[in-house]
Amino acid sequence: MLTLVIGNKNYSSWSLRPWLLMRHFGVAFRERGLLLDTPSFQEEIGALSPNRSVPALHDDAVGPGPGQPLVVWDSLAICEYVNEHCLDGRGWPADLRARAQARSAAAEMHSGFTALRKQMPMNCRRQPDDYRWNADADRDIVRVQALWRDLRDAYGSGGPFLCGGFGIVDAMFAPVLVRFAGYGVPLDATAQAYDEAIRALPAFAEWHAAALAETVRLPDTDDVK
Repeated sequence: MLTLVIGNKNYSSWSLRPWLLMRHFGVAFRERGLLLDTPSFQEEIGALSPNRSVPALHDDAVGPGPGQPLVVWDSLAICEYVNEHCLDGRGWPADLRARAQARSAAAEMHSGFTALRKQMPMNCRRQPDDYRWNADADRDIVRVQALWRDLRDAYGSGGPFLCGGFGIVDAMFAPVLVRFAGYGVPLDATAQAYDEAIRALPAFAEWHAAALAETVRLPDTDDVK
């Protein structure tokens, strides 16, 4: 059995990625939630994740022995494991060129866009106000939307997602759409259509509804001004 350890749904962009992939494709898993920035998180996370961060995936069927699951950590690594172990490769496009560029885009999201991450932390409850980001975040916003246009133009004919059908690259970028909505980032036509496609996913709607139902507040995120 698979167990996915995640943080608060309202805030944990890293947790959203593998959760969305697994739920969308109907992969069975148990969910274990930990509240971020709490003493209980610090007490429990060391036994659940080698890097003391969420998400982490536990696979009881592949571990070295009883009560010793295989542990996979980091959102992209979890997505790759699920793709190989559960999806028969369906998490990436079948076409070699599309697959290579989807992987490049996912990796760029995974390692880049630092200003956007820092200045626009994910908060599903957030509504746009007069907060404004700086030029570094603006450059990230421009790059993200250009990347989406390039993928859609080249490989998007088979569906409404970046390379047609939903896949890992879309799971990696879904939190960015939450950030853009919460901070009032203007979207071009491609980004707007992509936002609508992601929000129409039943799995995304399930996550978002659960996030809005949470009552815990993280001041460092909720009080961004």
